[in-house]
Amino acid sequence: MDTASASPARPTKDHAHRFDDLTVREAVEAELAWAPDVDGASIGVAVDGGLVTLTGDVGSLHERIAAVEAAERVAGVRTVADELRLPPGDGEPQGHRLARAVDAILAWTSGVPHDGIRAEVHGHRVVLLGTVDWDHERVAAKKAVQRISGVHEVESRIELTRRPDGDDVEEQIRNAITRNAVIEARRIHVAVDGSEVTLTGHVGSWAERTQAVRTAWSSPHVSAVHDQLVVDTSSKPID
Repeated sequence: MDTASASPARPTKDHAHRFDDLTVREAVEAELAWAPDVDGASIGVAVDGGLVTLTGDVGSLHERIAAVEAAERVAGVRTVADELRLPPGDGEPQGHRLARAVDAILAWTSGVPHDGIRAEVHGHRVVLLGTVDWDHERVAAKKAVQRISGVHEVESRIELTRRPDGDDVEEQIRNAITRNAVIEARRIHVAVDGSEVTLTGHVGSWAERTQAVRTAWSSPHVSAVHDQLVVDTSSKPID
């Protein structure tokens, strides 16, 4: 469905602090209608002070995640409460059938080191275990499994291989954040302790927060990223 003509124009980041709840709700509804993996008509949206609550029924875990991510993309959204319901799972694969599907998708998904990951299946819940070299590899594995019909929950316990401490990791991450056009770098503080990174400060949107965390994970010397960033849509950006 083409909703471009009916969708309200997205306010710029400079005006995010002026949003009222009605404006945010209309923007979230438009984003849900625009998202190709989401049936926006079946999802209810309520907004209270930037807190967005999503209700209704979705057809799969993938659609549920896509709906939450769509809401998080909207400027003015501070928090998303996911109250979406999945189908009961009657007739969907589980147990041995689901385990075979999980094994197959891990083997055939580009960017996922199949030899380093194993899965446990408990009904419609999948637990991923193992060790990989990069965070993007475990993210790719989890996203791949989330798309399988019959999977209602994915828990990732995949660990990273031990990282050596690197020189100037803190400065490298700061520089990477500064280079990123999505991020207001002056509002973010980076602290490094060994191979662990802590991000603190304020960001203007969930998209900015996500990108900052992803940027920190891109360092080859990072084994953990502690995200303590606060989404603050009421503050004016720094000039």
